[in-house]
Amino acid sequence: MSFERACAVSDVPTDEALGVTVGEYDVALARDGDEFFAIQDLCSHAAVALSEGEVADCTVECWLHGSRFDLRTGKPTGLPATEPVATFPVEVKGDDIYVDTTTTLNGVTPS
Repeated sequence: MSFERACAVSDVPTDEALGVTVGEYDVALARDGDEFFAIQDLCSHAAVALSEGEVADCTVECWLHGSRFDLRTGKPTGLPATEPVATFPVEVKGDDIYVDTTTTLNGVTPS
């Protein structure tokens, strides 16, 4: 695995997402309580930034059409999206968040 620093822990508000670029991919870092998740920052339905959506109950909602994606699996949990998005491994080291975009947790190839 090849982890790269994405941002500081304090940069990601609770129950919100933050768009960052890690390696060659745009990633939405989301914080649900004390857990951090990294999901490709691109809705599979409308190709808009998921980082601009709301985070709740371990999902992120696309702001455009309301599709929801599970932050752990990348699977859509609400229409109109039907295709999953890539999820990436996250490590918290001290005050920083690291993401590995060379590996996906769910086998989905980032676009």
